[in-house]
Amino acid sequence: MSPWSPLHAQIQQTLRRRRLLSKGDRLLIAVSGGQDSLCLARIILDLQPKWDWTVAIAHCDHRWRDDSAANAAAVAELATQWQCPVMQRVAQTPPSGEAAARQWRYQVLQEMAEEGQYQHLLTGHTQSDRAETLLYNLIRGAGADGLQALSWQRSLSPQLTLTRPLLEISRQQTGEFCQQQQLPIWWDSSNENRNYARNRLRLELLPYLEHQFHPQVSANLAQTAELLRADVAYLNQQAQQLLDQALDENALNRRPLQDAPLALQRRALRLYLKSRLHSDPSFAHIEKLHALIEAPNRTQSDPFPGGAIARVSHPWIHWLDGDRT
Repeated sequence: MSPWSPLHAQIQQTLRRRRLLSKGDRLLIAVSGGQDSLCLARIILDLQPKWDWTVAIAHCDHRWRDDSAANAAAVAELATQWQCPVMQRVAQTPPSGEAAARQWRYQVLQEMAEEGQYQHLLTGHTQSDRAETLLYNLIRGAGADGLQALSWQRSLSPQLTLTRPLLEISRQQTGEFCQQQQLPIWWDSSNENRNYARNRLRLELLPYLEHQFHPQVSANLAQTAELLRADVAYLNQQAQQLLDQALDENALNRRPLQDAPLALQRRALRLYLKSRLHSDPSFAHIEKLHALIEAPNRTQSDPFPGGAIARVSHPWIHWLDGDRT
């Protein structure tokens, strides 16, 4: 066990205050070998006796770097030193980009967690990651849902929850912790590759904003994400209630939609479109459907992806799949 530190106390307080974990839970910690995941793993293992957790470490090798096998071996060796079980997966083919790597990583992490009957998958996302995600999504034109940027918890399956205990901890704090505890950080050269947009944001844009505008810009952005998280949760709840009032099989009753505020109209239509398109609708898709709330009778939309259209037959908006138009 490592010497007790202020960061140990802060994480334990966060776990209790936000009720992220319970005594006796089974936890699988995703460990890359970088400072954030090492900090998380060490603190969770130090808290383990107090909480009676069952803990294991998981590592994913994307095969992006020549040293990735050595990286995986180093994580396994550290887990052995800590007397902690370790699970590892290696990509058969290196993922083609950031999005593909993330998709593969979460898929295999979920598989490992479910194989071991773990209830929580823990990741080392920090306050700094939250700020970067908010800024990245803002640049891409995301709404409030995207700007809430990394929630504390997210359901991956009925049996598994993704949990991020470090969202109030900065990357500087995790680095200082690893240095104080003499943890062997594995330097990932891909984090310095400026071909990736997220790396350019972290290495160039955020330092520029901190130097030119506000030294606490990352903390402020992360705070904004936390404020938006509560707002989004409430608005989504209200939007679901509105959709339940308006929906009758495939048709939408325009009357309850017409009486609702614009923010709830758009959110209810987004939920409706997501169920029809089986993917997140764009702002243009939502606005196309929104225009029919006040449109004259028999007005119809341009085709949505897949060829479906929406048509007004007052007081209803009917959804007609591509093979019925």
